[in-house]
Amino acid sequence: MKIKSVTVLGETLVKLSTLKAGSRATIHSQEDSAMLLTLLEMGFVPGEPLSVEMIAPLGDPIAVQIAGYFISIRKEDADKIWVLVG
Repeated sequence: MKIKSVTVLGETLVKLSTLKAGSRATIHSQEDSAMLLTLLEMGFVPGEPLSVEMIAPLGDPIAVQIAGYFISIRKEDADKIWVLVG
């Protein structure tokens, strides 16, 4: 069973992979993965706002705007990023 959302101190966190195109969110944390360091270097750091710009027809990859530029990431990697929607 995959967890899609978590409530921490009254705030609901969701995985980046669950957001729809046009959604805005703020990075909260990342799960450990092979891409962790690479994603941090690309701007996926806690507190950084982002917006989901496009999602491919089959759901993979996902294009996000973060730190002033656009990045396409695999759904597998987006599934390891927790965000606060708002």
